Amino acid sequence: MTQPNLEKIAADLESENVRDRRIALATLRDVPAIDAVPLIKKVLHDENLQVRSMAVFALGIKQTDECYPLLLDVLTNEPDYSIRADAAGALGYLEDIRAFEPLVRTFYEDTEWLVRFSAAVSLGNLKDPRAYDVLIQALDSEEVVLQQAAIAALGEIKAIDSVDHILRFAQSEDWLVRQRLAEALGHLPTPKSVSAAKYLAKDSHPQVAEAARISLERLAEVID
Repeated sequence: MTQPNLEKIAADLESENVRDRRIALATLRDVPAIDAVPLIKKVLHDENLQVRSMAVFALGIKQTDECYPLLLDVLTNEPDYSIRADAAGALGYLEDIRAFEPLVRTFYEDTEWLVRFSAAVSLGNLKDPRAYDVLIQALDSEEVVLQQAAIAALGEIKAIDSVDHILRFAQSEDWLVRQRLAEALGHLPTPKSVSAAKYLAKDSHPQVAEAARISLERLAEVID
């Protein structure tokens, strides 16, 4: 495979044409992180939202020691909520435990549901059991997507004590909520989880039923 021309990418990232900058960022997927991050930094505060979003996402994928402080700065100081949400999500990709407290603070303090959603998802990605309390609180959110994120994340952190809290969503009108529940149960080996997964395996939505069947197989491996 021909290595991308870093000088051309650098020049394109400074182009006045937004399309050039977007293509240059996309090209960085084939560039090692150590070379990519200095180029990503050139457009981290680009005037174009899509370019900024791509740059933030790239920092979560092209991981170097610089990425965590850069993303934390975006999460803390970026005025656009969609970019803050991108930063929260990218911090989850890093799986850097230092992000735990900033993500919790973001969940409690940010006023935009999309940012709080990304923070909840990333708390699951960190797999830190300390996220339990904030995720249980998220279950009571009026935003259905926050409920989805919290259920999934409680499964990710293997919060056995959350089973009684999440089972109330077994008859949710939103099939994605039921699917997230079915998936989470596979990480929470208890008799109640097995019973709930059996119930969801008969769900009218095929994706919910399939997720429940997969979880039942996983539970069978760990529960005698």
